[in-house]
Amino acid sequence: MIVQDNLRNGEGVTAFSTRPAARPPHRASAMVFEDPASRALLVRLRQLAPSGADTLIVGETGTGKELVARFLHDNSPRARRPFVAVNCGAIAETLVDSELFGHEKGAFTGAMTAEPGWFEAADGGTLFLDEIGELPLPMQVKLLRVLQEREVVRVGSRRPIPVNVRIVAATNVRLDDAVASGRFRQDLYYRIKVAAVLLPPLRARPGDILPLADHFLSDLGARGGRPGLRLAPEAMQALLDHPWPGNIRELENVIHSALVTAAGDVITRRDVTLDPFQDGSRGGIAASGLAITVQDSLKGVLGPLFDQGHGNLFGVITDAVIRSAYDYCGGNQMQTARLLGISRNVLRGHLSKLGLVSPRSRLCKNAP
Repeated sequence: MIVQDNLRNGEGVTAFSTRPAARPPHRASAMVFEDPASRALLVRLRQLAPSGADTLIVGETGTGKELVARFLHDNSPRARRPFVAVNCGAIAETLVDSELFGHEKGAFTGAMTAEPGWFEAADGGTLFLDEIGELPLPMQVKLLRVLQEREVVRVGSRRPIPVNVRIVAATNVRLDDAVASGRFRQDLYYRIKVAAVLLPPLRARPGDILPLADHFLSDLGARGGRPGLRLAPEAMQALLDHPWPGNIRELENVIHSALVTAAGDVITRRDVTLDPFQDGSRGGIAASGLAITVQDSLKGVLGPLFDQGHGNLFGVITDAVIRSAYDYCGGNQMQTARLLGISRNVLRGHLSKLGLVSPRSRLCKNAP
């Protein structure tokens, strides 16, 4: 079994930072290349790693896009330089400029000192831009210029600073669709797609399921004071039969849960908790039978509305779906966007129109 561990000095996934930051919790993540699809991926990664080419990784949530980015970094001439991971979807729009490119002292209210951005922090190494499709359009323009000129200008400054950074971007949405809808710049799309890696979902590489489960069981068991646990045959079969809509992250959580509940040294089928209402579709909607039920239910609701002849039925239904999903997710925009299968920027536009959030202001040098 070929395994690339992501464990360093007992710590989990971390990003080099020039600013104080709490380290995220340890995860027992690993890359496994046992399935034929994974072995083909490994060949592709070994070709790309030393090239230094900017790379776009496309894959569903939980498939290990950051692990792939780290593999590219660790197997490149930049391995001894910083690896910086930035989640573009987690940065407030008014902070993207200063976070990526830095700012000078006094550039805006609260800028008490000059601070380098993530590009400068990654100088000489690799900058991993996760969820790049969430970048606002104004920042896409600036990012394109940085990639072309290989220099940044901090907020509040006019002096360009050269940077030597390899960009590895990732997305779990189709950027070509985002380009077609005007949410992502075509020139930036082709610029970051110098090389592309398509990361198969776990259901498309079943040969990796049991090796990954063994890895998580060994690592989590050792750290939880329960070494030597093993999976019963019926538990293994249950893992193989599950479609894993949450991919590797879901598998890790299932193993962790089973380790906690197992009474003896063997994890039985009863210890393996799997969601029966999910299939392998990207949205995590369940089996085809449930999908049919949903369609039938909608027909039952929409029929009377069609009879009433609403003039703007599409808009009314869209607003109702947005409101309901937002309430269902407790006002969490990221969860709502994932639930609906749209980007957070698109969702925020709907929420702003409905008066549920305030409109975003344009980025300016006086805004933190």
